[in-house]
Amino acid sequence: MKKTGFLAIVGRPNVGKSTLLNALLGEKISIVSKKPQTTRNRITGILTRGENQFVFLDTPGMHKPKTSLGAYMVKAINGAVADVDGAILVADADREPGDIEKRLLEKLKSLDLPVILALNKTDLSSPAHIARSIAAYSGLTEFAAVAPMAALKNDGVDILLAEAEKLLPEGEWIFPEDELTDQPERQIASEVIREKILRTCDDEIPHGCAVVIEEFSEGRDLLKIRAEIYCERQSHKRILIGKNGSNLKTIGTYAREDLEKFFGVKIYLDLWVRVRENWRDKPAAVVDFGYRPKDD
Repeated sequence: MKKTGFLAIVGRPNVGKSTLLNALLGEKISIVSKKPQTTRNRITGILTRGENQFVFLDTPGMHKPKTSLGAYMVKAINGAVADVDGAILVADADREPGDIEKRLLEKLKSLDLPVILALNKTDLSSPAHIARSIAAYSGLTEFAAVAPMAALKNDGVDILLAEAEKLLPEGEWIFPEDELTDQPERQIASEVIREKILRTCDDEIPHGCAVVIEEFSEGRDLLKIRAEIYCERQSHKRILIGKNGSNLKTIGTYAREDLEKFFGVKIYLDLWVRVRENWRDKPAAVVDFGYRPKDD
């Protein structure tokens, strides 16, 4: 009997939601960074195993928005949990629940959704701290399951997946068996490039960057991608480019390696840096750069 279901992955910034999604799929489709608020869009990852098809929705980290971009990200979270079969709350195993987790649990409870508590980063915690966190969370609500894990090391992910299977309703698959994500190829390319900006630049600069794919042309043996990186200040542009273009070259090298691995072809990557001042505070600019709710 086939089963399929939508499961939202939620939590505060930087707890490992994207790392978990990539571990579940066995493929990197969601960008990962130690910097908080890395994921901006709602990203769908599809896993078909046996008779089961899991459709995971990776969401931005829940936070108090300070910009139009931040407001979009929170809207993306609320949209993701509005029509799913269950949720996976990813939390730090070494921390007891804070206001963000409590708000998320209240939202999920109001929707009458079953929730799996995924206590991540157990490798950086201790049995006593993990037990204390489990007790604190269990006092807030009744979970469908509690799954301690270390997503980065793929430890405990199979146990989490077995618990998630119990939440899937019977029904025909929604996606083809070999489909991994519903993200357009241009968005995948954009996200890979943005991840490399996060990797190579410090502080506020990466969070003020948006990547727009202006050309995506496929030949028989070569994929040509031209991307424009928008930042908020001229000083940021100089840092992104680097002395004699050194930093932009590094970003391009790292991005090309990942893109060639993902698409399975040689990549010609052409990067340009533009300035659009304070775009994160301008709703029209946020939409221009592709950050709009899925149902818009």
